[in-house]
Amino acid sequence: MNEPSPISPSFIEPETDDPVADADTRTTVRTVALVTLAVLAVFAALSTAAEVVVPLLLALMLKLMLQPAMRLLSERLRLPVRLSALLLIVALFGLVAGIGASIAVPASGWIAKAPQGLQTLQTQLSLLRGPLATVQDFVRQAEHLTEPAAGAGKGATNNPPVVATPSASGLTDVGISILLGTQHFFARLMVLVVTLFFMLAAGDSMLRNLVEAVPRFHDKKHVVWIANEIERNVSRYLGTITAINAAVGMLVGGAMSICGIGDPLLWGTVAFLLNFVPIVGPLVGIGMIYIVGLLTFGHLLPALLPAAVYLGVHLIEGQLVTPLLLARQFTLSPLIVIVSLFFWDWMWGIPGALLSVPLLAIIKIVCDRIPSLASFGHMLGVPNRDGAPRP
Repeated sequence: MNEPSPISPSFIEPETDDPVADADTRTTVRTVALVTLAVLAVFAALSTAAEVVVPLLLALMLKLMLQPAMRLLSERLRLPVRLSALLLIVALFGLVAGIGASIAVPASGWIAKAPQGLQTLQTQLSLLRGPLATVQDFVRQAEHLTEPAAGAGKGATNNPPVVATPSASGLTDVGISILLGTQHFFARLMVLVVTLFFMLAAGDSMLRNLVEAVPRFHDKKHVVWIANEIERNVSRYLGTITAINAAVGMLVGGAMSICGIGDPLLWGTVAFLLNFVPIVGPLVGIGMIYIVGLLTFGHLLPALLPAAVYLGVHLIEGQLVTPLLLARQFTLSPLIVIVSLFFWDWMWGIPGALLSVPLLAIIKIVCDRIPSLASFGHMLGVPNRDGAPRP
């Protein structure tokens, strides 16, 4: 009887000792680690330098949005560049100041009525008081079960809770915090205005200096092409979004007037501003309009009408108008948009939420036009179909 031949050890454990492959693996791991550390360092620097970076980015976005008007004034009408920049800044911030002054008094009145609206909402939802009380009792019992019994045998007494009363020092602290917040806002606004003026007045000089610093002619053409694509697409995107949000504000304001809600200019402006924050902004607006409906009508069902109208306007805008007008430029992934929104809101607050989508659009435009980053750009959304030729 023939014995089976022994199995070769090399067949069980094949040779994998390849110095070149091991070196490539170590190099790849080292590169990934360095890139990760660099990205974390950049985000930490952006968070630390938010006082300077956020106004600069806001000025850059406004510059891109105002660039067509700037060229109209300086090239078509032959006005001096600095005068054109000054006129645009005065017109923009004058319009903002005028709208803010017109809605300041109605907004303060509605803010004063907000506690009454919450009380009305609580009264109208009295049918849910029983189930909510049951849930609260369950949570309270669970907290008692999980509390440590360390102080049970130390003679703890059931003293009544001490209610803190506001003192003069507390009011002083509130006043100081309000003053510091106002000073902080105007400091950022001053940085924004000055930076925007010099960006508009500089024109194409910054791009020209960047092109002169690039050594090869092909790279110079590529830099100019990418810069022009960013300016053209982002300015078109910001202009289109602003026009769409303005239309949403006018529709919501008109609908509030028809529904019998007071101060339609205020609610149209609120809808216009909140629509710059995708997904979250309209949801906040719908909740606000519902509270306003409760304050106006005093009952749940009539208050649903203005909120339902706001929701209908948002659905038409989000599902029909915006995709129709922006699909030829690029379509960003909704998941990436919401992640970017939460991330930049965590980094910079409300300005970060406003900047999240424009920053994502710029990153996508750059990635779509650099071959090594094309896969990352495709992950952000569908590539644009504007047919722009590569140099």
